[in-house]
Amino acid sequence: MELEEKNPDPKYGESRKFDPNFKGPIYNRSCTDILCCIVFIFALLGYFAVGILAWSQGDPRKVIYPTDSRGQFCGQAGTRLEKKPLLFYFNILKCASPLVLLEFQCPTTQLCVDSCPDRHLTLVKAKLGSKEDHEYYKRYCKEGVDFSQLVGISLLRDGLCPAMLMPSKAFTRRCLPALGTMKGGVVVVGNETTFDDGQGVSINASDVLEAKSNLAVEARQVAMRIFEDYTQSWHWILLGLVIAMVVSLIFIVLLRFLAGVMVWVMIVLVILVIGYGIFHCYMEFASLKGQPGSDVTIRDLGLQTDFSIYLQIRQTWLAFMIILAIVEFIIILLLIFLRKRILIAIALIKEASRAVGHVMSSLFYPLLTFALLSVVIAYWAITAVFLSTSNEQVYKVFNKTDDCPFALETCDPKTFNSSNISAQCPDAECLFSFYGGETVYHKYLILFQFYNVFLFFWCANFVTALGQVTLSGAFASYYWAFKKPDDIPAYPIFSSLGRALRYHTGSLAFGSLILSLVQVIRVLLEYLDHKLKGAQNKAAKFFLKCMKCCFWCLEKCIKFLNRNAYIMIAIYGKNFCSSARDAFFLLMRNIIRVAVLDKVTDFLLFLGKLLIVGIVGIFSFFFFSGRIKAVEEAAPSLNYYWVPILTVVVGSYLIAHGFFSVYAMCVDTLFLCFCEDLERNDGSSERPYFMSAKLHKILSKTKMVKSPVHLCSLEIKFIKTALLCWL
Repeated sequence: MELEEKNPDPKYGESRKFDPNFKGPIYNRSCTDILCCIVFIFALLGYFAVGILAWSQGDPRKVIYPTDSRGQFCGQAGTRLEKKPLLFYFNILKCASPLVLLEFQCPTTQLCVDSCPDRHLTLVKAKLGSKEDHEYYKRYCKEGVDFSQLVGISLLRDGLCPAMLMPSKAFTRRCLPALGTMKGGVVVVGNETTFDDGQGVSINASDVLEAKSNLAVEARQVAMRIFEDYTQSWHWILLGLVIAMVVSLIFIVLLRFLAGVMVWVMIVLVILVIGYGIFHCYMEFASLKGQPGSDVTIRDLGLQTDFSIYLQIRQTWLAFMIILAIVEFIIILLLIFLRKRILIAIALIKEASRAVGHVMSSLFYPLLTFALLSVVIAYWAITAVFLSTSNEQVYKVFNKTDDCPFALETCDPKTFNSSNISAQCPDAECLFSFYGGETVYHKYLILFQFYNVFLFFWCANFVTALGQVTLSGAFASYYWAFKKPDDIPAYPIFSSLGRALRYHTGSLAFGSLILSLVQVIRVLLEYLDHKLKGAQNKAAKFFLKCMKCCFWCLEKCIKFLNRNAYIMIAIYGKNFCSSARDAFFLLMRNIIRVAVLDKVTDFLLFLGKLLIVGIVGIFSFFFFSGRIKAVEEAAPSLNYYWVPILTVVVGSYLIAHGFFSVYAMCVDTLFLCFCEDLERNDGSSERPYFMSAKLHKILSKTKMVKSPVHLCSLEIKFIKTALLCWL
């Protein structure tokens, strides 16, 4: 059966002509998109300048250490507060004020202390108590206070000591009330439901809970527990990721020699793994029947910081079971309808396995991509931290009463006592409020943050594009070698990487710039969506949802077109726009084969990733949840055992994606080269095909798979319309 398309549509360009001198990737090429290369270099220099400026102005100690009312860091090494690492609030109840949400600071004096109070004690009782009580209470007063000589009224009026102490615990280096809950939901502080505030007023423990909640302590508490879990399980997480890497490597090696068998094994195992997940969820669902509180709904339960509570209700496991059942049904349905295409896609994967076998260094190239992406992410994160901590200390006037006209105005703590404000408002204090600034640098700080985000996307996409061009150039060298492996050039990966960096840095920067602009717009839309969550304008919400959907589709189209454009760049060495146009026209001239082959192979490779993630995820679940008796003692004691499990699952997917991306790039490259081969040659002795006989035989079946293609006619029309609109 003839393979080439008869009478191709002229609007998609002319077919490639036979060229006896064409032997694969062109070596005699010139630099492309030089202007974009220059812009990218200057953008990088500006990025380095922003980083240096941020590092000179920023102070990460503001994130690490709490700050007292004078703006000093508690517990910082080399300072007089080195042995006072905790922050103590004079009146924690003032943290329940709405002012906290506006100024991000409690309107009360804050001191650095060596330990938190462990018992309830008022100033009056301390003054009347023993010398031990005096010394104990003095630890929570301002420095230099003569506690035994001054009367209690003077200590309170001048804000030298707190009116009371209550049992507290250190959390995120801050002394917060030691709240608890008795049976019946009664809130207690140190086993007491009410206590004296030191001024003759009785306070309920629930009022303290409100103050503690207003500090977003619940969120911080979860973050701290998660951090503790990471410190306890990080070495086991690394072991799980190493296992995922080994499993991925073994799978890829087996795919090299047993491609057909491994694909079917992979399909069966994915179905079995998801089936086991459904069975496990059902067993958990059935075991909770009749248990007290297990019939509570997730809506009634609300948001809980202890996520293990959700696993104790039946509705959670029912939801998991339904989700897995839907995924299982969709996969089985796709396998049934794509059964003929799968046989053809397996042949293409076999050919890709041969290519990977001859270019084994390609399996290790993802490590270079991972290392470069790690550098980009680390630079962005460090710069973001320094930018966010490069503000100056801002002090504001806080008054105990509401009759001070200078309340919330900025002040200078060095001159405050001799200022006019202190004279008119005797009870006012100049306290540290937040970090800000009014210099030129601080005015443009938000622009620096935006520039940091934009360059992060640009650099990350550039690194990804560099990997795609490098791999496609190496695999194109394999395909266009007439006598394999004799005609394959030496070190194809290094040769392709050298060509990409020497000639096509500008083209890679151009393609990644287009993608980065769309991604930044999507980030801004997500930010606007987050801000409009409380808004009542449904029309604006609907419009925003439509915009998000459109830009999501646009990003997917650009990624697809860029990927194929990079393949053409690697082969012919043209600029980005010419390569994108040539790749688009080539795909449109072979649109049936694109629908039949390209996305089916992507689906099969995705199942491979899913299998590796499922295997590693199941074993990590049984290990960290302590359900494997043989290693139960070795499992770390955790607050949330899902923390390391999710980390291992996400890491396993990224590792599997790194290995399988080599195969995916190989398949895409071979597919485009195959389409070019059909147009250039006819299989005669004068114009022989470069493809193998097996690949020629299998791919000729694409013409026979007519009916499924008609089922995808709408999908094909959508692809045409989307790509034409983008061009």
